[in-house]
Amino acid sequence: MTSVSGFHNFLPAVLIWFMTFKSSLSQREENASVSNYTDYSSFTWDYGDGTIELCVKESNRQFRLWFMSIFFSFTCFLGLTGNLLVILTFFYFNRLKTMTDVYLLNLSFADLLFSLSLPFWAANSMAEWVLGLAVCKAMHTIYKVSFYSSMFLLSLISVDRYFAIAKAVSAYRHRSRAVFLSKVSSAVIWVMALIFSTPEMKYTTINNNTCTPYSSSIDPLRVSLQTSQIILGFALPLLVMCFCYSSIVQTLCQAQSFERNKAIKVILAVVAVFVVCQVPYNVVLFWNTIVAATGGTKDCVYDNNLLYATDVTQCVAFLRCCLNPFVYAFIGVKFRHDLLKLLKELGCMSQERFYRYTFGRRRSSAATDTDTTTTFSP
Repeated sequence: MTSVSGFHNFLPAVLIWFMTFKSSLSQREENASVSNYTDYSSFTWDYGDGTIELCVKESNRQFRLWFMSIFFSFTCFLGLTGNLLVILTFFYFNRLKTMTDVYLLNLSFADLLFSLSLPFWAANSMAEWVLGLAVCKAMHTIYKVSFYSSMFLLSLISVDRYFAIAKAVSAYRHRSRAVFLSKVSSAVIWVMALIFSTPEMKYTTINNNTCTPYSSSIDPLRVSLQTSQIILGFALPLLVMCFCYSSIVQTLCQAQSFERNKAIKVILAVVAVFVVCQVPYNVVLFWNTIVAATGGTKDCVYDNNLLYATDVTQCVAFLRCCLNPFVYAFIGVKFRHDLLKLLKELGCMSQERFYRYTFGRRRSSAATDTDTTTTFSP
């Protein structure tokens, strides 16, 4: 009799708990439909009273609303301006005479392509995604194609300069075929970048009214894709650039050329820009991969801080699309002269100012400032 009475007392308690849990889930679904910026993938269970504490990320939404929109707009403007000037200068003066010229032109096309997608990235960070799944897939695919092609092209530029300086004799033997080989290798790079971007074409989706390449923060697919990105798009190019540029610096230090010191400074600037832009984001990406591989985190504060770090370092990594023209092209004297001449002929610069910026500067620095400081040509 006592057990029956206990069962009758236990049954209402179970029903009450079930109704409370169902109401909590309904409220969660309702909140998710209201705000796409609240990430409900991370929450903490409290088994003491049967309640669920949701991890609300309103502060992250506000941060993205002003920071990323401003940053993306700034990067988009500089990226479009700089890379368009590089492309126009190359075609207007027919500067495709070396392997590095071909690689720089393809690098500018890759960065220009990514710059054109930045307004969509800004829209995705500011409001609900309303442009459909096709545009969503295209945005992430363009980013990955641009990312992989840029990293591979930067690697080939360092390899080309390595052979031109450290292996000058062998490079001279193949000089007649250099431009043709550079065009073929550039085409291979674009094909490889497209192949490595196929996961974005297939798996990118719209989750909680946000365009995202992963279905959840602890998706095993996310772990594999991010791991491959770190290895192919960062670690491998970094190793290639470090080996090539260290060999170039060693060769230049043994030479007695008057332009040696400036060439070394340009190399250090190239490596510094790559490290500053790519290392922080890849470190955070690596840590995100570890967190996802271990099942995610239920610490809301920690999860929010990790999201802040991802947003900030990703924006810094996006700067590569507007910094590459200044690091690889505009710093060269011949290219800078052609650019100023193009601006003069387009009516953006007066004749007097053109002569002051070109001939005046050339007389004052003719002995120390040559195009080899950028291309490192022998």
